[in-house]
Order: sequence, then C-alpha cells, then structure tokens
Amino acid sequence: MSPLISFHRIAHDTFSSFLLSLDGSFLLGSEDVVTRISLWWEHVRALVVVPVFKFLVALCLIMSVMYFAEVLCMGIIVAYVKLFKRKPEKVYKWEAMEDDDVECISESFPMVLVQIPMYNEKEVCEQSIAAACKISWPSNRIIIQVLDDSTDPASKELVRQECERWSREGVNITFEIRDNRNGYKAGALREGMKHSYVKQCDYIAIFDADFQPDPDFLHRTVPFLIHNPKLALVQGRWEFVNADQCMMTRLQEMSLSYHFTVEQQVGSSTFAFFGFNGTAGVWRISALNESGGWNDQTTVEDMDIAVRATLRGWKLLYIDDLKVKSELPCSFNALRSQQHRWTCGPANLFRKMAGQIIRSENVSLWKKLYMLYSFFFMRKVVAHILTFCFYCVILPATVLFPEVTVPKWAAFYLPALITLFIAIGKPRSIYLLAFWVLFENAMSMLRTKALVMGLFETGRVQEWVVTEKLGDGLKTNLIGQVPYEQHQVRFRDRVHLLELLLGVYLLFCGCYDIIYGKNKLYLYVYLLLQSAAFFVVGFGFVGKSGGGHGDASSASDLSSVTSPIVSQKLQLASGSHRIKTGLYNSDQSPNKRWRRRGEGSDCWRREQFLEIEG
Repeated sequence: MSPLISFHRIAHDTFSSFLLSLDGSFLLGSEDVVTRISLWWEHVRALVVVPVFKFLVALCLIMSVMYFAEVLCMGIIVAYVKLFKRKPEKVYKWEAMEDDDVECISESFPMVLVQIPMYNEKEVCEQSIAAACKISWPSNRIIIQVLDDSTDPASKELVRQECERWSREGVNITFEIRDNRNGYKAGALREGMKHSYVKQCDYIAIFDADFQPDPDFLHRTVPFLIHNPKLALVQGRWEFVNADQCMMTRLQEMSLSYHFTVEQQVGSSTFAFFGFNGTAGVWRISALNESGGWNDQTTVEDMDIAVRATLRGWKLLYIDDLKVKSELPCSFNALRSQQHRWTCGPANLFRKMAGQIIRSENVSLWKKLYMLYSFFFMRKVVAHILTFCFYCVILPATVLFPEVTVPKWAAFYLPALITLFIAIGKPRSIYLLAFWVLFENAMSMLRTKALVMGLFETGRVQEWVVTEKLGDGLKTNLIGQVPYEQHQVRFRDRVHLLELLLGVYLLFCGCYDIIYGKNKLYLYVYLLLQSAAFFVVGFGFVGKSGGGHGDASSASDLSSVTSPIVSQKLQLASGSHRIKTGLYNSDQSPNKRWRRRGEGSDCWRREQFLEIEG
C-alpha cells in the first residue's frame, strides 16, 4: 500500500471517528463531550501529529549535521590559509606601482573610474566624496563619478556643491543625475557606465555613500588586475567605525566579521568565487561588460554580477587585510530592511541562476557543486530555515509532545560548537555570544519570511529600501544629538506583531516545561530567555530607536576613525549657536588646507557647519 493511500485512510478514519463522537455528543452531558473530544485528540495526536513532528525533527537533525559539516570545513580551510600564510600576494602575481611622483603624467598607470552611488545621503555624502577624492592616483588617470538618485532637493544640492568644491580643487569629478530610479542601484551604475568618458577607463572602483577608502586603496588592488588577466574583481573587507555604538551594532559586527573572515576568504581561496559585496571593490570593466553588465533582475545586483562573471570563466579575489571604513545601521527598522534585502535577494537569485550554473560549460563540476550547495543552498537557504524552524518552533514544541525527543548533541552540543566557530570572526566579542545567539534567533523569523518571498517570488521580493546612514562614526556627541527629534519613531511603528506572537508561544512552552516537563534538559531556561529576546525585538527596544542621536560611544568612534589626527576643536559662536568642527594633523596649522596628493592618508582638514536653534 502506498504512503499516500495510507495517509488518506488515517485521515478518513480520524475524521469519521470525530463525526461519530459529535453525533453522540448531542445525547450526552457536557462531561461526556469533553471526554469524547479528548479521546479524538489522543487518536489524532498518536496517528498524525507525533509522526509529523518526529519527521520534522529528523529533517532538522539532518540539516544540523549538514550545516555543522559546512562550518567545520570552512574553519579548516581558514586555519590552513592562516597557518601557511597563503596571502593573495603569494597566490597571484602582484607588483607595486611606481609612484615616485604620482602627480606626474604617467601612462603606466591605468585609467580608473570611481563610482559613488547615492540616494538622499546628506549625512555621509561629504565624507565619502572627500575619501574618494583623496585616493592616491595620478590626477589625469582617475575619474570620480558621483551618481545621485536623490529625491530630496536638499540632499541633491549638497552633493552637487560638494562635487563643485572638489572640482575647484583640481579633482576630476563628475556629478551625474537621472530623471528616474529605474533599477535602483543597479540602474544607476548601468547609466553611469554609458557616459563617453568611461570608455577610456580600464577599471572601476565602487564605494557606497558611507564608505571611506584609504588613499592607498587602488595601489593595493589594481596591481592584481594588471598582472592577472583572468581576475575580474578584487574585493576589500568592511571595517565599521560605529561598531561600539550600541549592543545591536556589536552583534552585527560579529556576524559580518565571520562573513568576511571565513565565508569570503574560503570562497576566494578555494574556487576564486564569492559574492561581491556591492562596494569596496575594483572591477575589470571588460569583465563587467562581457558578463552582461549590471542587471536589476534581483535586489542583489552585486551577487548577480559575481555569479555571471564566474560563469564566464572569470576569477574573483578577496583581500582580508584590505579594510575600508563603513557604517553599520544603528536603528532597528533600518537593520530589518537591510536583512530583508540581504536574505530575499540571494534566495531569488538562486531560483533564477541555478539552471544557468548547472548548464555552464566554463565552470568545473566541483565549482558548480560549491556554488549550488555551499554558497547558495547551505548559507542562503538552510542556515535561515534551520535557525527559525528548529530552534524557534520545533524544539520548543517538543516540551508539549514528550514522545518526540531531541538528542542532547543536536539541542546543545552542535549549536554550541557552531557558535564557537562563528566567534573566531571577532574574538573581542566572544563574551557577547549568548546575546548574539538570542538576537540571531529573534531575527530568523524576518529572514525566513524574506527567504520564502525570494524563493517563490511573492510579496516584497523586489523591494529596495536604502539602508539609513547617519554618519555617527564621524560626529561628535554634541553634533549627533541634533537630529534626535526628527528621527523619533512612533511606538506603533516599532511594534512587530509576528515576533510578539512567537514570543508568547515560547513563553507558553517555557512555562509548560517548568510545570509539566519531565525531561532533564532544562529547556525552559533557553525558552524563557529566547521569548524575552522576541519581546524585545517585537517591541523594537533594540538599537537606537531614534536612529539619529549620538551617545557616549560617538566620541570613541571618532577617535578610532581619526587616530592619527591628534587635535580637535569646537568653537561656539554667539547668536544661533553655530558649531564649527575642524580636524587637522599635528604637522599642520588649523588654517592650512589639506593637499590632495602625496602627504599621507590623514593630512587633511574638514569643516562642518550645523545650525542649532537657540
């Protein structure tokens, strides 16, 4: 007898017994009705619910072992790379550029285009444009292209003025706008490539609006592309200037540090493939064009172009010690929007590109297996499903069904080992591991929902919300307090109902385990802590609710960003309380303007004016 027929017969017998119990219940008392319903439930529980739960637990155990094997394998590869010092300079040919006088006209330097896509980025546009204009490269061999899609007139005017200011300083910078936002970031980058002056460029560096590359960024990346003709991309690592701003930014730093230290490095070291992070990277323009250019079929145009370039036979390189300063979202709503896009986009890309990966003739079988199984299936699908379904739904439900047991190694030992492996990405935050686990589980509902949208192309699959950037890492405490009133979020906009419902479910399971639990796993401790985490997330009491005010950590962020800059002054003027901040090196006088080339990375001065109402 087939399983389908057996299941149909069980369902038919169960439903029939339920109808018979209801027919007889009209002639019996209320106590007999309750007894019959109880018997019917026991029948359904034994024949349907318990077998289904046992099957789901077995499935989750299999996924747990698969994911543990994936994490362990990546850990071994990273250990090998570190132990034997397999730096990119030893694997790929690299020779330093001759830069005795980078201001001289030198045809030996390739032409580089630096693209900075922006959208209402008035808080960070000045610092990002300044950082790009300070890149050490012959002035006649570099073009700074600012792609502004801003809909806010004030933001657009501020960016235009900043571009004009640097243009007067002798920087080859262009300010490009368009009359629509079709394709979002991918559309802006695609339009930027259509300008006639781009045809003379060999390479293109891309930086999001909150990224600040060091002046030697091109000197460290472009030589790889020059001497290795099969390399399409050189990717740098993100470094966060506001990681210490609040608990939420510290936890984000842990996740992203593992992503760069382990996942990106493993992909680059083994199969020369990883997902482009969309910024802090340099592309070979010929590879970009050969791969079809920027495509807006998903919300992860960066990962999309990396996959298509790899299918064309190009290689990608990640440099772990090439760090580029950036900013983490410090408001919870901004983080939710970012995580939705980062989860939904790859899932949707997996759906659309899996067939092309299988059919590709330029990629080896092992590389196809890595792309489909490790990169997409395990990290972009299984990781999210396992976290939510097993640790937030099925494992708590086992306290309600004593017949369903979860082995200790699956409930505690395996997750603990995986967590410790992930901690190697940021050892300084190892004491926050418990908070990290609770927070990641609380975020798993959002990610699983986004995953389903991406895989089945439903709902907000094409939604693109630009992550809010506040520039907190470069603002003093006094200046950062000004926008607080403008960024306050109403309480009803902070409440997330699904997280609250799941918190109630976990709380119920925890209390049930305390009262009726017969196992010795002390699961209620985890359930109560995790329910509290879901309540905190559900009510939005995480991150900086206003998203725009500073705290004591802003000063430390400032010192970490401008460590060589040893003096800072605040001058308060009368009247409207105008604040003037100047940052300058100790070998400069306060009135000396920063020289664009040849004086080092931090020989610069910035002035920012802000009106504070009296």
